[in-house]
Amino acid sequence: MLLYGLGLPALLFFGLPMLVLVFRAAGGLSGSALKAPLVRQAMALTMGTSLATTGLAALLGTPLAYLLARRTFPGKALVETLVELPIVIPPVAGGVILLLTFGRRGLLGPALEAVGVTLSFTPQGVVMAQLFIAAPLYIRGARLGFLTVSRELEEAAAVDGASPWGVLRHVTLPLAFPGLFSGLVLCWARAIGEFGATYLFAGNLPGRTQTMPLAILTAMESDLRAALALTVLLAFFSAAVLVGLRGLLAEQEGAFLQ
Repeated sequence: MLLYGLGLPALLFFGLPMLVLVFRAAGGLSGSALKAPLVRQAMALTMGTSLATTGLAALLGTPLAYLLARRTFPGKALVETLVELPIVIPPVAGGVILLLTFGRRGLLGPALEAVGVTLSFTPQGVVMAQLFIAAPLYIRGARLGFLTVSRELEEAAAVDGASPWGVLRHVTLPLAFPGLFSGLVLCWARAIGEFGATYLFAGNLPGRTQTMPLAILTAMESDLRAALALTVLLAFFSAAVLVGLRGLLAEQEGAFLQ
């Protein structure tokens, strides 16, 4: 009983704000707030950019995750550190890093502009910022997924005549799928909630680079109902992601115990 009492303050600290949000949403959230141009534009941009970010994370991150899981090479520890560093550095610092590298006055900015490519303060810049911050979550999850696949199973498939691509397609990827999927979901959720790097690298331009977190910042100054609507949408999306992941992990744990 003492342990329950000691845990109560932390539970109230995390749970009470969520309950306040639910009651405020139930009492003050209207359909007009959800249909406000700021809300609709931010939702559309956030969904489009976050899905593009997730697709790029899977395309670019899967080979790297497999390499980190299955190969030992000089400098591997450095590569792992570089990949996971965006997870722990402040997102605002990530925005500064992107500006120094890809901004108009950054290292690669002039060369990109010479071929007609501008990334900062564009929708493409939103994807870049989200990818820099969120993709490491996918790479980490995919790497753990690949680590769970037994080498013996892959070798047995190869002995039976499967090509390297066949082993990867029919053995490795299906068995690593829970890790890959959970990494994708976490990457998508993080991309949707990304704020600091997006604000610095892509700006806060309504209808162009203003994602839902940035729109909340803007709406707090002029339209509290819109800010509440966006906050509720992000909170419920995050809750759905957590519930879905917990269900997936529980299902996989049950299958393992069987």
